Amino acid sequence: MARPADTLQIAGLTPLSTCDWPGRLVATVFLQGCPWRCTYCHNPDLIDPRTAGVVAWSAIRGLLARRSGLLDGVVFSGGEPTRQAGLADAMTEVRTAGFAVGLHTGGAYPGRLAAILPLVDWIGFDVKAPADLYRAVTGVGSSAQRASASLRLVLDSGVDVQVRTTVDPTVLDDDDVARLGATLRDLGVRDHVLQEVRPEGTRSDYAAALTAHRSGPGPAAPTTAAGPAAPTAAAGPATPPVPHAGIAWHVDETPRR
Repeated sequence: MARPADTLQIAGLTPLSTCDWPGRLVATVFLQGCPWRCTYCHNPDLIDPRTAGVVAWSAIRGLLARRSGLLDGVVFSGGEPTRQAGLADAMTEVRTAGFAVGLHTGGAYPGRLAAILPLVDWIGFDVKAPADLYRAVTGVGSSAQRASASLRLVLDSGVDVQVRTTVDPTVLDDDDVARLGATLRDLGVRDHVLQEVRPEGTRSDYAAALTAHRSGPGPAAPTTAAGPAAPTAAAGPATPPVPHAGIAWHVDETPRR
């Protein structure tokens, strides 16, 4: 009999990753669909929730059976993994099989996140910008409120969390990044990683705008009536950022939405 986990739209699988959960060897499952359209989106094919999955959950079951004792856990990434109803059942299966559960999320669905928090051991939480600039990154007006509610849930739950910000220089300047860091510290965040965006894999018009921005005065990031538009999934691995005065940069290679 099929289980809810079998309904997951899985866009991809990394059987072994050392960068998706700091300090852990994991398999990473990329789930299809995301409601936001972040400027720096690195995997635009993951945005459309109507796109069918290409990996069956049964393949993940088989992988875990073969990797028992070799993997520390499974990370559910995206896209926005909390969008999918079968996620809780999949996490339960992973835990029952003896593996830890990690989650990458931007917090787009606070109610769904609250329901799965008891099943999660670690969260990589993407905070896009200060609240007043969230829409400029995501293209969605309610995204700041949803992300804020979700982050509060995570912090109150006590689940281990790393907050990550991919810094889009066409939207954020150093002062914006500094005030975001101050806000997060006031909320109780103790692990905040900043990542420099890269153009590879982004939409061509955004890549051009980013290149022009880094070269000097030039066009702003492309916009729509709802704000800057670009596909939403995972922004790519960082290139080493240049330290700015008063901002603590940390560099890792974890894919970003």
